[in-house]
Amino acid sequence: MTLESMFQSGNEKMEKAISQMKKEFSSIRTGRANPLILDKVLVEYYGVPTPLRQLSQVSVQDGTTLVIAPYDKTILKEVEKALAKADLGIMPNSDGIVVRLVFPPLTSDKRKEICKDVKKVCEDTKVAIRNIRRDMADELKKLEKSENLSEDIVKDNQDKIQKVTDKYIKISDDLAAEKEKEVLTV
Repeated sequence: MTLESMFQSGNEKMEKAISQMKKEFSSIRTGRANPLILDKVLVEYYGVPTPLRQLSQVSVQDGTTLVIAPYDKTILKEVEKALAKADLGIMPNSDGIVVRLVFPPLTSDKRKEICKDVKKVCEDTKVAIRNIRRDMADELKKLEKSENLSEDIVKDNQDKIQKVTDKYIKISDDLAAEKEKEVLTV
């Protein structure tokens, strides 16, 4: 492994940690209707668990209601069951044609609880980024021994590793602050 490939690999891993954080944030409820909350919902469709969003059209109505219109009206009951089983904290309402999920306004206690979840996801991401930094530092030590790198080169690359780490930790902090602001906005 070269220094360049080590940095490229480290950057890719840190980028994946950030994208995983974004994915987890997308499924955190904020009081507004968000179709991404349905990404983990699977519906039994002819015996095969199928993602709900592949079987229906999902639209946001008035900011607090998700309207789910299955393409195949015969699976409406299955969609309701899957939504109830998904434990979204919202009971589905059906009128025989579409299913509605009405998002109740969040209480201040619930908002604080959600902010704690956001902080936990952020902290987990930072731990992952720091672990990647440690792996990069270990790889640098191996390269130092195998390629007899000078102390100056090693020191410069340690600084470079720290700068990359700081950059991704700042990104995760910024994303968490943005999500907390979104959660706390009434």
